[in-house]
Amino acid sequence: MGGEERREKMLTILRGAKQPVSGTALARQLGVSRQVIVQDIALLRAKQQEIVSTYRGYLIRNAPICRRIFKVHHSDEAIEEELNLYVDFGGRVEDVFIYHRIYDVVRVAMGLKSRRDVQEYLEQLKSGVSKSLKNITDGYHYHTIAAETEEVLDQIQQELKERGFLAELRDYEPVDFWKGSL
Repeated sequence: MGGEERREKMLTILRGAKQPVSGTALARQLGVSRQVIVQDIALLRAKQQEIVSTYRGYLIRNAPICRRIFKVHHSDEAIEEELNLYVDFGGRVEDVFIYHRIYDVVRVAMGLKSRRDVQEYLEQLKSGVSKSLKNITDGYHYHTIAAETEEVLDQIQQELKERGFLAELRDYEPVDFWKGSL
């Protein structure tokens, strides 16, 4: 199988998947190494395919949906409550990022859409391999949340406010993340 055919088959697999597909699983299905999969993903992205990398694998961003960026602040103990809030309202946590005065924006894809995804993410954090990105900026961080409607995002924003998670923008932050995106 040639490269173009393999990439088309990869797109078919990803489009049919209901959850992220790991690079290892793609490599096994397509009979190539994981490194070839990484290279193919890069080539597909260069051709404007919206392939998202999460800690659980790759997925294709399907239908256009509403997105909003929330700046939040909380302790490590509130991570589960915050992430479950998003998914309980039907939101998808696309990423987490920080704005740092020296490092600028540091962003990591998440792809969380259910409490199960949240639990798996928390287990990874608890394993001690890494700490939460928010700890670099004293608990301040941002999430891009996707939802089917603006009303869902409004409900999420209201709930974040009621629980004390929403954070005010600082004077050094370059844009109003709630009104635009990076």
